Amino acid sequence: MKRIMLVCSAGMSTSLLVQKMQKAAEAKGLEADIFAVSSSEADGKLADTDHPIDVLMLGPQVRFMKGQFEEKVAGKNIPVSVIDMRDYGTMNGENVLNTAITMIEAK
Repeated sequence: MKRIMLVCSAGMSTSLLVQKMQKAAEAKGLEADIFAVSSSEADGKLADTDHPIDVLMLGPQVRFMKGQFEEKVAGKNIPVSVIDMRDYGTMNGENVLNTAITMIEAK
């Protein structure tokens, strides 16, 4: 089971992207827990050791927070990236999922 956390400013704008990523995961036969949270909720999810995060992806609107999140996950082996603006804008769940899988496999 792969756990992919998307972070945006309010946690709502990524909900459609989450749905599209879940459909893409199902089509691939991949078990994935994909969810979106606001930047203020992210710390609680990262602290939950019972449900570790495999990859953290930031919405383009919070890309300025990348350095902060990299510091928060330092030593936890959680890759952090900013979702490609084009994929985000077109809600291309398959591309975003493929990026997440590549990041998980590379760690």
